Amino acid sequence: METLSQGTVWFIGGLLFVYFLFVTWIGRKGSKYSKTMSGFATARGKVNPWIVGASFATTYASANLFIGVPGLAYEYGTAVLWYTLGCFGVSWLGLLFFAKTFFRYGKKFGGVSTLPEWLGKKYNSKALQVIVGLLILFNVYYIVGQNVGLATIFETVLGIPYMWGVIIGVAITVVYIGLGGAFAQIITDGIQGIFMAFTSVLILISLLWTIGGGFGVFGELSSRLAGIDPNLVAPISSTGPYNSVLAILAVQFLLFSFVLMPHLLNKVLSLETEEELRPFTLSAGLTLFLISTLMVVGGLAARVLLPSLESADKAIPAYLMEAFPPVVVAILIVGIISAILSSTDSLYLGVTTSIGNDIYKVLASFFTKGGGDPQLIDRRSVSVAKASLLIIGAITLYISLDRPESLSILIQFSFSAIISGIIAPITLGYFWKRANRLGAIAAVVVGVTLYVLFTNQAIIENIYLAMFASSVAGFTVMFIAGVLPERKAEESVQLEKNA
Repeated sequence: METLSQGTVWFIGGLLFVYFLFVTWIGRKGSKYSKTMSGFATARGKVNPWIVGASFATTYASANLFIGVPGLAYEYGTAVLWYTLGCFGVSWLGLLFFAKTFFRYGKKFGGVSTLPEWLGKKYNSKALQVIVGLLILFNVYYIVGQNVGLATIFETVLGIPYMWGVIIGVAITVVYIGLGGAFAQIITDGIQGIFMAFTSVLILISLLWTIGGGFGVFGELSSRLAGIDPNLVAPISSTGPYNSVLAILAVQFLLFSFVLMPHLLNKVLSLETEEELRPFTLSAGLTLFLISTLMVVGGLAARVLLPSLESADKAIPAYLMEAFPPVVVAILIVGIISAILSSTDSLYLGVTTSIGNDIYKVLASFFTKGGGDPQLIDRRSVSVAKASLLIIGAITLYISLDRPESLSILIQFSFSAIISGIIAPITLGYFWKRANRLGAIAAVVVGVTLYVLFTNQAIIENIYLAMFASSVAGFTVMFIAGVLPERKAEESVQLEKNA
């Protein structure tokens, strides 16, 4: 693998400095919209829906699709395509399925700022809002995955020690999210989404000169992978997370459900009118198609060209350095770094707004005599959210210093835990009149508890199957609660009110 010259490294550093000035400027511009919790969390109506859609796709992609999944392709081969193809096809269908109803309910509830608040109002349960707010803290591990991806780029391409790469990434993100909230996050992510789509197309085109074969380039790539290991071109891998038909079906279930992740579904809450849903979903779908389906070929090509990398997560940065001249590599690397930051900022925003809006704000109103002054509590909740940004940043920094074996698996563990808890209350809340608060709370607790138990105790080692089984358990307990005799259900609800 080639190394970049000192001049190119300085050029990348200069571009990153300009990028940092840009996002800081956007953050300062967005500060006027982030004085209230609603403005800080959603910037509702302040950003064009086409940009919000591109922001959704960029946030969806994260270091997982740009670093982690190509790393899995490097390690396990073409079986990983089941994941990447599902990212666009199945996830976009999930977005179309959930977005309109979620938006309409949000309007019906008088405007909400977060997914936990949406659930709390849907089921008339502050307890549920707080529990889901706590559940979102699992995204700390998701943020760690982004930090690892960013530090891997710095280490592989720039020669910056891994620890300093983590520190730089955390510092940049905390600064501009603290300044501009959702406005800064959506604007920067939307711009980065366009650049990520361009980078993905360029990586696909580069196969023509790195792998060769002209119009038969994919056949050539497949032949060379098979020459290394026939299992690399098998539709189902003999090892890894894509090792059975059931596992692949569970992956598709996960990807359909993934749009329910709070930092993604919150993008719908940034829209002002229902008419904006059409450009939002079109923009999200187009950008997501380009990002999710093309980057993985870089991981496959890296396995052919660079078969002895010490870490599979280094496949994409190593391939870029192999395929392009230094100046182009510099520009693409900065684009990938900004793309990783684009997901990190959404995750930080999601976690901190839940701390401020769904935990502090609810508990402050509960423990303050007479409920307190709503405007004062709202301002304080914004301050709590911004203060928690520093604390969460420090926690993720500390955890990130111990590099995980697989970036992608770490990220997918975190969001699978959240989905296991929330999918039943959201889905049944749309379509089933007997869905109730007791069942919703039970579904969240049972789903998450079983997922953590299954994975930590190796009862179900495949994370996708563990998530599927946990989600089914959540649906089951919520269904049972819904069909209980009305009198018993009402008694249970009254107990919650009195608690």
